Amino acid sequence: MSPITIGLIGMLAFLFLAALNIPLGFAFIIVGFVGVIVLKGLGPGLALLGSIPYSLAASYSLSVFPLFVLMGEFAFNSGIGRDLYTTAYRWLGRFPGGLALATMLGCTGFAACTGSSIASAATMGSLAFPEMERFHYSRRLSTAVIATGGTLGILIPPSTMFIVYGVITQTSIGELFIAGILPGLMLSFMYLTLVFIKCKLNPQLGPPGERFSWKERIVSLSRVIGMLVLFSLIIGGLYFGIFTPSEAGAIGASGAFLIVVIRRRLTKPVLYDTLINSVRTTCFVMVVIIGAMIFNVFLSACGFGIALAGWVGSLPVSRYVILIFIVFMYIPLGAFMEALSIVFLTLPFIFPIVIDLGFDPVWFGVIIIILLEMGVLTPPIGLNAYVVNGVTKVPLGEIFRGLTPFIIVMCLGIAILIAFPQISLFLPSLMR
Repeated sequence: MSPITIGLIGMLAFLFLAALNIPLGFAFIIVGFVGVIVLKGLGPGLALLGSIPYSLAASYSLSVFPLFVLMGEFAFNSGIGRDLYTTAYRWLGRFPGGLALATMLGCTGFAACTGSSIASAATMGSLAFPEMERFHYSRRLSTAVIATGGTLGILIPPSTMFIVYGVITQTSIGELFIAGILPGLMLSFMYLTLVFIKCKLNPQLGPPGERFSWKERIVSLSRVIGMLVLFSLIIGGLYFGIFTPSEAGAIGASGAFLIVVIRRRLTKPVLYDTLINSVRTTCFVMVVIIGAMIFNVFLSACGFGIALAGWVGSLPVSRYVILIFIVFMYIPLGAFMEALSIVFLTLPFIFPIVIDLGFDPVWFGVIIIILLEMGVLTPPIGLNAYVVNGVTKVPLGEIFRGLTPFIIVMCLGIAILIAFPQISLFLPSLMR
């Protein structure tokens, strides 16, 4: 068999193992290890199995991941989600759809603290949904706002998915973080506008909430000032080159810990849950990264990615036609596969194509992250929809129907970023 054929068989074998619920990292390792043995022999396969795990586990650049995960866990367990929602509610509750607007704004702020879509959706679901029920909000609108707002967790920095993308593609993690700021704020503003227009045209969807005095609004800001200062310190330090992403992660984790201590929310259960969850998440992702790198060596050895990139590059069509095809490829993938699986399975051969076409790797990273966001909302797998379903007990069908206009807005956001890439690249260009 030709190396290309062996590569195709290897990809099918990985999908088969994944369908059997074999852990993602181990599925990558098994297929990559066996594939290298078939192509190169037992010796290179064993050498690969020994060198890659050590080199990645000892990599200083990867220390950024557990540090930001730890920061997110401290933020999650400190109750910052409740504070952000309460503050947003004080300021926006009186407008049409005010509770939904406050929920979306709270999700935006919480995303900047945790970098996790699932954590954002679960936290805001438990906080905001009972309040929206009390004011008789449309359940479709309520659940859609919670699920959609949660997706901002993997776009607004610090984002763990940006770290994974940067590791795979050897793209600057600091530039990726900065590149996600304006697109994240743009999408958040578009979602807020959609909610406001829907509730203005049909007040029954989301009637105004309570009115609060200026004193109550200003006092509410004191609850979130610490985390806002910490976020500004991290992003500002990265932007001005004061410290590296790993140093930013250390500052973020230390600052989040300090905030928890100052608020007197550091209990033994909080510390235990924070550390255990951080270790679990880090170990899971590290095993996946190790497996993916072994699998990528196998794909490189069989020449699959180079052959595909060469074939696509020779097509007599505009590069934007190919880009749109890639975008439409990721949408159904996101509907059926988990985000990490998509990134590790597709980027090794999609990324060279994008670079050969002359697109900026930082800009493409933002596009990929938004497509992954869409995947956690799209049926039948839509993970955020399942999380919101578990928290609110609203039927999945009703949640997915409410998500449709938000997915359309997300598609519009992708189109805007393709037409105006400087929205993503303006701030990173200033860093350079």
